[in-house]
Amino acid sequence: MNYGEVLSRAWQIIWKHKILWIFGILAGCGTSGGGAGNFQTSFRGELPPRIQRSFEGIGQIPEWQIALLVGILIIVILILIVVAIFLGTIGRIGLVRGTQQADQGIEPLLFSDLFNGSLSYFWRVFGLNLLVGIAGFIAVLLLIVPFVFLAVITLGLGVLCIIPLICILVPLAWLVGVIIEQANIAIVVENVGIMEGLRHGWEIFRANLGTMIVMALILYLGVNLIGGFLIGLPLALVVAPVIAGALTGGERAFGGGLLVSALCFVAYLPVLIVLSGILRGYIESGWT
Repeated sequence: MNYGEVLSRAWQIIWKHKILWIFGILAGCGTSGGGAGNFQTSFRGELPPRIQRSFEGIGQIPEWQIALLVGILIIVILILIVVAIFLGTIGRIGLVRGTQQADQGIEPLLFSDLFNGSLSYFWRVFGLNLLVGIAGFIAVLLLIVPFVFLAVITLGLGVLCIIPLICILVPLAWLVGVIIEQANIAIVVENVGIMEGLRHGWEIFRANLGTMIVMALILYLGVNLIGGFLIGLPLALVVAPVIAGALTGGERAFGGGLLVSALCFVAYLPVLIVLSGILRGYIESGWT
């Protein structure tokens, strides 16, 4: 297999058909940590007096109002989760269909055609990933509970046994992810059901084991990890002003740093979204 040809062809498709960037952005809605990475910051010391007074004022709000706000917040979060799952699934399907049509020379690729055509695959792709998610959750529980029990009865020494297990499970999870990736693509490309898609994904993986492992290393470790780090790297600079303001301990410095960080984040957010969409689209195109 000519890996360079596959990767270059995937890039040509993504770069030529920029409508796929939108589906890459949508596909990112249903995933976490897909590209930009997570950055956590912390600092020691007291918060500025104005912020402390704001937290103190929360205790004066009636309990029924707090309960109402919490209820509304939960409903909004649930709605956003449903919308994110729907858009993420449609984006993933649209990328596969768009790549397939572009590779077959079907032009132009229209957003409405790809979006509407993806709806018929939604429940199958969603059902597959839901079943995989449930199975993965149960498997993790079955593996973790015995080790937690072992750690308790051995006063923590059993935790050392988890390290070799993690070293085995991480590459195993990657390989399972490759199978599921191929199963999703099979559902769309072959227009088959969930179980048939899983069977196709396994057969493709088994028949091309070495190729799939190399592609996983290229796309996951090379493209996704490095590309995601580079895209998310400016976020570390975005939070620098607020950290500097907090460390100085002054209320004005903290407020100024917070404002500068917020403005920088808003300015970089469109770039972050577009670059993440391109990255996701390229990876999905490469797999397809």
